[in-house]
Amino acid sequence: MNGRRRLWLAAGLAVLLALVVVLAAVIAGSNKTPSSAPSSSSPSSSPTATPTPSATQTRKPTAAAPAPAPAPPTIPELPAAPMNILVIGSDSRENAKEENNQTITTGQASDQRSDCLMLIHVPADRHKVYGISIMRDNWVDIPGFGASKVNSALGLGGTPLVVRTVESLLGAHVDHTVMLDFHGFKLLTDALGGIDVNVTLPFTSTIETQHQFVAGINHLDGQAALEFVRERHAFVDGDYQRVRDQQTFLRALLVKLSGGVQNPAGVLGLVQFAANDLTVDDGFDPMSVAILAYGLRTVDPTASVFFTLPTAGTGTSPDGQSIVLPDYAGIGEVAAALRDDTLPQYVAAHGY
Repeated sequence: MNGRRRLWLAAGLAVLLALVVVLAAVIAGSNKTPSSAPSSSSPSSSPTATPTPSATQTRKPTAAAPAPAPAPPTIPELPAAPMNILVIGSDSRENAKEENNQTITTGQASDQRSDCLMLIHVPADRHKVYGISIMRDNWVDIPGFGASKVNSALGLGGTPLVVRTVESLLGAHVDHTVMLDFHGFKLLTDALGGIDVNVTLPFTSTIETQHQFVAGINHLDGQAALEFVRERHAFVDGDYQRVRDQQTFLRALLVKLSGGVQNPAGVLGLVQFAANDLTVDDGFDPMSVAILAYGLRTVDPTASVFFTLPTAGTGTSPDGQSIVLPDYAGIGEVAAALRDDTLPQYVAAHGY
């Protein structure tokens, strides 16, 4: 597809190694030697001679030593180089990966958009990560389609087109992509036992269960978490607060996951458990996922920085849509920081 990587369902991301110890027991048999017959010249009352036990008779059954346990699994270290990962949250109510594959295969547009779009920059030292949110209504150029909302790229050309659009916007190479739909988002959150999120702006959701989010730490199950990251109508500034809440959730998710990436077995278990709900690019094979996750064990989630790609306010498109206007001068600064590996200086200068 224009030389781009095809995305595929990583149904088999990894299999957690099973450690099995085999114990074998070999029992040596003992052969009985018959008693000596009485001598014909001996009286019948004379006792028979007691035979001397043979070496075979005195050998006791022995068990073989247990086979040594296999060595614990190992994961290679992540190369010391920066990496950009594009996280896509699809608004599909069906199956995002199937729709995505259909679009890539046939070129036929699908009815899904990116509700969340965030570039995760992992520096070479991996002490922290940087999350750059791209508001879904940004009016940008979609390669091959012209001006449109950035979230429309997913339905028009699948994840490869989303990658091309973001690379064109930021002038930065996207190394890997990860996509999750509503259903997968809920399942993974529940599988993790829920996520503790610090709600700084309390609200009542306008979506589905109308969940109430109080100020302070809220323990969110999958449904509540989905309502938290999707809500916009409850806020005066709409999508701007929604993006901030998405950043808050991702930081909380990193905190939750940090305890599970400290050893290879834990990493492989996480990779396996996420396999059926994530769509990743074909360069992100099971070992690549495990290497990245294990390499992030040194990241301090509380020190990581999240911010929104600069915008110039809101407006109306030529065809009457409500849109967000890109701040191309501000975007140029972010692009330069990504290119020159100076994001720490950029975020310090802007107070993030």
